[in-house]
Amino acid sequence: MNEHLRCEGIRVSFGGVVACDDISLTVEKGKIIGLIGPNGAGKTTLFNVLTRFQPYESGSVFHDGENIDALRPHEMVHRGLARTFQNINLFKDQTTLRNIMTGGHSLMGDPLQAMLWTPSARQKEREIEDRALEIAETLNLTSELENEVGNLPYGYQKRVELGRALASKPSILLLDEPVAGCNDDETAELQEIIRKVNTELGVSVLLVEHDMKMVMKVCDYIYVINFGSNLAQGTPEEIRKDPEVIKAYLGEEEHV
Repeated sequence: MNEHLRCEGIRVSFGGVVACDDISLTVEKGKIIGLIGPNGAGKTTLFNVLTRFQPYESGSVFHDGENIDALRPHEMVHRGLARTFQNINLFKDQTTLRNIMTGGHSLMGDPLQAMLWTPSARQKEREIEDRALEIAETLNLTSELENEVGNLPYGYQKRVELGRALASKPSILLLDEPVAGCNDDETAELQEIIRKVNTELGVSVLLVEHDMKMVMKVCDYIYVINFGSNLAQGTPEEIRKDPEVIKAYLGEEEHV
């Protein structure tokens, strides 16, 4: 298997509540993988495990076949992993361009050079800005580059957040509810943008999302978890027809 990111047997508990109980999944290179399940199923906890924000009691995480259990969150960026969060956390009084560029600053390297604004640091800043401009074009944000993010519609802010994650040059992108709070038009546009990021930029994607129509349209493969455990996995068509998934999650919406 051409694996990019994998976890095995992940267990996380908070007091007496087990959030993840022996969960495993694999993100293959070049694929868009969905992670779905009811509220409280453990999806965000698992996301935090994969990006090293959440400690775990047992199990392991692998990136490109290498165990990364000992890595810290900031080290994940240098391995080519980036993520977004459920709640937008942008610099609302800064422009779209500056917000996207902040994602690239994690790759600046020597902080002393940046503080002294050496020629090397200036060159790096120009490279970060050039990449931010390219990302803005990919995300249809060119017309908003000089606008303060706080003035943008919600769907545009979601795109800016995505752009900031892409500025760190990830090879794999973890999206936590990328269309939550978006209207139908914003959802459709973000769906196409995620596809574009995957196909044109070659970025593997793992996404948590409650919008089942969007998940079924955009994902190559889907994992379903329930009560902190693996329930099912398969192609969108297989998941749509799985009786256990229908019973636990999709209900009358299995036809989506």
